[in-house]
Amino acid sequence: MAVRCQFENSNDVGVFSLLTNKYCMVAHGGSENFFSTFEAELADHIPVFHASIASTRILGRLAVGNKNGLLLPNTTTDQEMLHIKNSLPDGIVVQRVEERLSALGNTITANDYVALVHTDLDKETEDIVADVLGVEVFRQTIAGEVLVGSFSKITNQGGMVHPLTSIEDQDELSSLLQVPLVAGTVNRGSPVVGAGMVANDWVAFCGLDTTSTEISVVESIYKLGRAQPSRLVTELRGGLIDSLP
Repeated sequence: MAVRCQFENSNDVGVFSLLTNKYCMVAHGGSENFFSTFEAELADHIPVFHASIASTRILGRLAVGNKNGLLLPNTTTDQEMLHIKNSLPDGIVVQRVEERLSALGNTITANDYVALVHTDLDKETEDIVADVLGVEVFRQTIAGEVLVGSFSKITNQGGMVHPLTSIEDQDELSSLLQVPLVAGTVNRGSPVVGAGMVANDWVAFCGLDTTSTEISVVESIYKLGRAQPSRLVTELRGGLIDSLP
């Protein structure tokens, strides 16, 4: 299922929240409505909690995580790190990273198995990503953009990339990630899909401006709920069989 929501007056849901299959972090502030939207969908399955990073609310752009770990920029305070560690489920590794390109959410995109990273990322940071998140790491660009975290969103089910990504690039990235990809937009035509939404293997949250067409593409590529093609085929087939005498 894909849900529309808004943080204060911003549609950039992926800036103010971070969602994985094991936990969800949401920025302080905004209306409680934003937090409760996440809570309503997720609280039965994974912990949903407020956090800040470097005393800012843009935690979705500063941190990157998956079911194995969470990477934070070096500017994260000890108190913030302790709060995040205490809020996370057992077994999630949390680590601060000394990296010049400190907006890790913009420079890294990852699911539970593979990560794409900015071409200029330090070798040490690349090793930390591989180690803490437990993933294979590839240095890539998306449609010529080095900020792979901003211009893509990948889960274990599928991924969306910058709308100007060529078919050849999509095929190459898809074979690296081993998931289907689509070039698309969110929030009524925004190419910054990483900042415009968050998603995991069963739910996605997009900005309030996201059109119904964009929502249906999101639900289809991430295989969310009723948009799953195989399920539709099964239901149609079942309906036909039931109606036969």
